[in-house]
Amino acid sequence: MRETAVKDILRTVLAVALAVAVYSAAGAGAPALLAVFNAFSVFVLYFAIRRGEIFGAVLGTAAGLVQDAFSLGVFGVAGLTKTLLGFWAGFISRRIDVASFGRNILFTLALSVLEMILWTLLTAVVRPGSVNLQGGLVVLQPVITAVLVSGWLAFERRRARIRSLRGG
Repeated sequence: MRETAVKDILRTVLAVALAVAVYSAAGAGAPALLAVFNAFSVFVLYFAIRRGEIFGAVLGTAAGLVQDAFSLGVFGVAGLTKTLLGFWAGFISRRIDVASFGRNILFTLALSVLEMILWTLLTAVVRPGSVNLQGGLVVLQPVITAVLVSGWLAFERRRARIRSLRGG
């Protein structure tokens, strides 16, 4: 296995651990934060765009099931939606150029909106009663996810460019 693959796997494990910590802390202190910020989606999109569809799908499955463990809903809904999110993010980003910030933010926003729609539909089908949209706060989640992922990728590209200019 190449060094970059090992580094990405370690980063992924740390990212999921960080998402668990965020969910634990926010669930106890600021539950409204969980409605607008989905750390698992941020990490799945980021790594799927960097590593491809298989990496994204596997990470999406793991992250979604961990997220399902935090919810009181049906186990597997987030697992399925994150799997599809990771696969499609990796698949599409390999076929079209999403490197610029503008294209990247539109791409991640579109995928985040589709994930939210799929999650809402699946939840409505499998859960009796209405879907809790947290007073409309959930609508902000795709926007915040897109901004964070695109900003993270832009920061990483800029850092790599500065390193290459310095010769290191």
